[in-house]
Amino acid sequence: MTETETNAYDVVVLGAGPVGENVADRTRAAGLTTAVVESELVGGECSYWACMPSKALLRPVIARADARRVPGLRQSVQGPLDAAAVLAHRDYYTSDWKDDGQVGWLDSIGADLHRGHGRLTGPRTVTVTGPDGGERVLTARHAVAVCTGSRAALPGLPGLDAVKPWTSREATSSHTVPGRLIVIGGGVVATEMATVWQALGSQVTLLVRGKGLLPRMEPFAGELIAEALKEAGADVRTGTSVESVTRQNGTVVAVTGTGERIEADEILFATGRAPRTDDIGLESIGLDPGSWLPVDDSLRVSGHDWLYAVGDVNHRALLTHQGKYQARIAGAAIAARATGESLLAEPWGAHAATADHTAVPQVVFTDPEAAAVGLSLAEAEEAGHRVRAVDVDLSTVSGAGLYADGYQGRARMVVDVEDEILRGVTFVGPGVGELIHSATIAVAGQVPVSRLWHAVPSYPTISEVWLRLLEAYRDA
Repeated sequence: MTETETNAYDVVVLGAGPVGENVADRTRAAGLTTAVVESELVGGECSYWACMPSKALLRPVIARADARRVPGLRQSVQGPLDAAAVLAHRDYYTSDWKDDGQVGWLDSIGADLHRGHGRLTGPRTVTVTGPDGGERVLTARHAVAVCTGSRAALPGLPGLDAVKPWTSREATSSHTVPGRLIVIGGGVVATEMATVWQALGSQVTLLVRGKGLLPRMEPFAGELIAEALKEAGADVRTGTSVESVTRQNGTVVAVTGTGERIEADEILFATGRAPRTDDIGLESIGLDPGSWLPVDDSLRVSGHDWLYAVGDVNHRALLTHQGKYQARIAGAAIAARATGESLLAEPWGAHAATADHTAVPQVVFTDPEAAAVGLSLAEAEEAGHRVRAVDVDLSTVSGAGLYADGYQGRARMVVDVEDEILRGVTFVGPGVGELIHSATIAVAGQVPVSRLWHAVPSYPTISEVWLRLLEAYRDA
């Protein structure tokens, strides 16, 4: 048996997804020696099984849908998508599930990569078991950052393992198009993957336990997307539970709460996420394995002045871009504490992830797209804000009509009537994903409505919806 190696660093980062990479980038920029531990591919879930492959799959779907709404072009794009070309496009954006480029980037910033399974084995200590079974101990002078992310959570249905269901990983990496696909869930993964596979030729049945799709957004977002999925040929059923799933002679059979049997070639469960903390040694420092890790706004774990939990693992906002934002804050906070600099931890300070509470943006890349930032009307009212919602039909905006014949969409602005700032904004419609950053700036910057009047939208763009929203607020 080989002798265990011990290496000392200023910072040890557990997980080399985009969150871990950004923590390492900030600590290295501050001159701190940094080790990064990864058991799979450098680049993590986002690069290989989530954001990048899903959006590469969705882009041709949305481009074709947009083209079909443009005079002079629609007749040229009536045929089916070239599924093989779409899947090849996806493979390109995952680098064929090879991480050489991302490893090269880590090398370029001077971070040390340790491949293998990392577990906490005491305060400031991570033991890495390598692919060959050998162990090395990494000690951190200043901080350990847990950036292990989340995994798909499967329901406790008897015999589900034997069915070999799809999770988000299989849905974004499949090299074949199933003839029939059952999708369980009504959130982002469910709606995006239903959109993809229906467009690539699957007959999709979407089963949603709740009242509608995208329950964390304004209700009209899920309603418009459900209508579009049905129009595309998907079977969308709300208020439907799945009581059992079996696979018989290769065919999946799902039985609903009413006893109906639905058959398919594959079944995708998009029913939530769970933290990847079950086997990282949390018990060695008095924390519960498999739990989310609560943190303060500098991303430091409660009760452990050396431990940080960044990204999905802290359950603040399970989005890649928000995790990367947290990583920038955490990296800066680790560096400030390590060098004795003053911590700027007040709201919106350099070492406080304040946006997690009030200005989290998200885009759902369905057809139509849905984009939102901040609080929905219901969330704002529940939080005790005195607010008023202002709605605009996006089809009334000249730029929307030019973008697509028969444009359908809706915008909502949630205004705090006491401070006259925006608490939240939601857009639904083709192309609205590129509008959301303007809303994010308005919400994060707490820009008064009176000042927004002076942010003049270019004509004729879909962004002119901002003017329509402000006019509706003024005239109400």
